[in-house]
Amino acid sequence: MSDRNKGMNISRERASRTYNGYIALLALVVLAGLAIWFVSGGMPPYGASKAAKLMFAGSLVGSLIALILVASGFYMIQPNQAVVVTLFGEYRGSDRTEGLRWVWPWMMRKKISARAHNIHSEKVKINDLRGNPIEIACNVVWRVADTAQAAFDVDDYKEFVNIQIEAGLRTVGARHPYDDFDGEPNTLRGSPDVVNHELREELNERLHVAGILVDEAGLTHLAYAPEIAGAMLRRQQAEAVIAARSKLVMGACSMVEMALAKLSEDGIVDLDDERKAAMVSNLMVVLCGEREAQPVVNAGTLYQ
Repeated sequence: MSDRNKGMNISRERASRTYNGYIALLALVVLAGLAIWFVSGGMPPYGASKAAKLMFAGSLVGSLIALILVASGFYMIQPNQAVVVTLFGEYRGSDRTEGLRWVWPWMMRKKISARAHNIHSEKVKINDLRGNPIEIACNVVWRVADTAQAAFDVDDYKEFVNIQIEAGLRTVGARHPYDDFDGEPNTLRGSPDVVNHELREELNERLHVAGILVDEAGLTHLAYAPEIAGAMLRRQQAEAVIAARSKLVMGACSMVEMALAKLSEDGIVDLDDERKAAMVSNLMVVLCGEREAQPVVNAGTLYQ
């Protein structure tokens, strides 16, 4: 149990004592048949004593009350559905048996869906680890794992889930930077598996008190807030340009080095240091320039 859930009175689901509804339905049919037979054959004749009439009326009313009580105890459970049973406010267990069920009519019943629910959260504006405002949203798949906790430990478990999803999203989003600028190992944009795992664990810890289990959680929207989106875009573009230029310069240096080495090995031309420097300069301009170089034909000697 997490620290935030310590000291809370947590309910635990247990099986309730309910009965097969088809057997109760058969009993209802038998009672209805007996009541009809009693009315048709047990009605006192005209002129019977007052005591006989009162006995007949009492038996008839009792039969009707028994039929109503038996009929009001039926309820239906669909697949992946549960019924929480209480008696005068006391929890008496949960029934997860599918089909027609029956319980004593004075016991209250509340149906709770145990199916998977899918929630797409609203966009939330938060600050990342570096304090940059960002917009973030997530998708969460959850289900009720403990019906007793969902029914008694929180006021409205569906509303509780919605609020805790936003709180968990804010917590996880503030742990990491949006992007990697300083060699961060995990970022919101670059480490989706890590962030999704942390979000799922955070939500499971927060929703444990309500008997809710999160099966899947993942970010569906991630962007800088509008007020800084333009500046951050220019920053990303500048970093991309710097990275591309660095790679281009490294490649050009390698090509110039190979060209000089090849000319020297094959004995094609013997250049002194000054001419090597001029050749290196010319090759770097050609290889690193953004525009196509215009060739100049040298009709004289190498040194003219």
